[in-house]
Amino acid sequence: MTTTYRSGPIITSLLDTDWYKLTMMQGAHHRYPNASVTWEFRSRNAEDLEPYVGAIRDQIDMLADIKLTREESAYLSRFPYMSPDFIRFLELFRFRPEYVDVRMEDDELCILIDGPWTHSILFEIVVLAIISEVRNKALYPDVEIEQARRQLHQKLEKLQQDYSAEQLAGFNLADFGTRRRLSQPVHEAIAGILKVDFPGKFVGTSNIDIARRLEIAPMGTMAHEWVMAHQQLGSRLVDSQRTALEAWVQEYRGHLGVALTDTINLDAFLDDFDLYFAKLFDGLRHDSGDPMVFAEKCIAHYRKLGIDPLTKTLIFSDALTLDKAMAIKSALENRIRTSFGIGTSLTCDVPGVKPMNMVLKMVSCNGQPVAKISDEPGKTMSRDAEFVSYLKSVFDRRH
Repeated sequence: MTTTYRSGPIITSLLDTDWYKLTMMQGAHHRYPNASVTWEFRSRNAEDLEPYVGAIRDQIDMLADIKLTREESAYLSRFPYMSPDFIRFLELFRFRPEYVDVRMEDDELCILIDGPWTHSILFEIVVLAIISEVRNKALYPDVEIEQARRQLHQKLEKLQQDYSAEQLAGFNLADFGTRRRLSQPVHEAIAGILKVDFPGKFVGTSNIDIARRLEIAPMGTMAHEWVMAHQQLGSRLVDSQRTALEAWVQEYRGHLGVALTDTINLDAFLDDFDLYFAKLFDGLRHDSGDPMVFAEKCIAHYRKLGIDPLTKTLIFSDALTLDKAMAIKSALENRIRTSFGIGTSLTCDVPGVKPMNMVLKMVSCNGQPVAKISDEPGKTMSRDAEFVSYLKSVFDRRH
């Protein structure tokens, strides 16, 4: 049985994506305009997605009609690190659906995105949001926004029952929920509630469109693809992380100073994150592995470099809930600053709804393999096992 989705386009704004996609897009536009890349979809849910293939294709085709509006262009101009030439490029940018191949292969949904980096980079988040909403609309047609609102209010009430106002005052929270949200309307409703009712400090949302319309801060810096692409962008493989960090520093000159740590693994990252980078970056983001092991290693690393950890921030963003975040915050109190990005458990949390667990990751750059290894078994992303082994051996040889 094939599922149809006839209620119009899910994605209606070029800014209905995560902030780190635009920041990486600007870096690629300025530094690697001729780079070509490939992304590959992977679902970690054991479910049949074939009924949604037609609807997913239709929604991707609708992306071709989207363009940056004057109001959106003016909004981006408010950020000093968004360069005028890049904003002009965005005004001319159009999605090219022909870069996206959607099909079933061996009873699994297969999606490949292949094209110039600067012209294909924005597909990742919107394709994942499309898959999530098409599938959720089919499986849970009777779910209403009010159910999501009620669920969030119950969680916020419990948070205030379990923790004092003093404990919650230092709880910095951002919404990171675009990719696996129940729907766009639910996502916007959740962000609106957090803006008004979150008992800690709601620092913003990763979603640019929602940030603009709700007048909250857009949050995000870099994702794995920035570091992964540098594995094939000219430097020696062993130098690729340092090259990626240096390119970021040169592009943003002190802005957007949070580095992602687990493209290879934390130990390999910290080997490259020397005093120069540790002083230039404001903090580090955790996205896989034990969060407390991560925190202890980062604190020790800063101390070894002679840097007071309390001048730096750790951002946690791996499958968090409000309770998990508060447990981490409490354990690290007065040792290092913390902030938390929570996604699926905010924007796809309704009783009876099982969210998608899926990724779309870069697998090649300039025709050569790239890989994300991470600090957690099962999160490795590459289509080339030999390259993964080689990558591990290159970084292990430095010890």
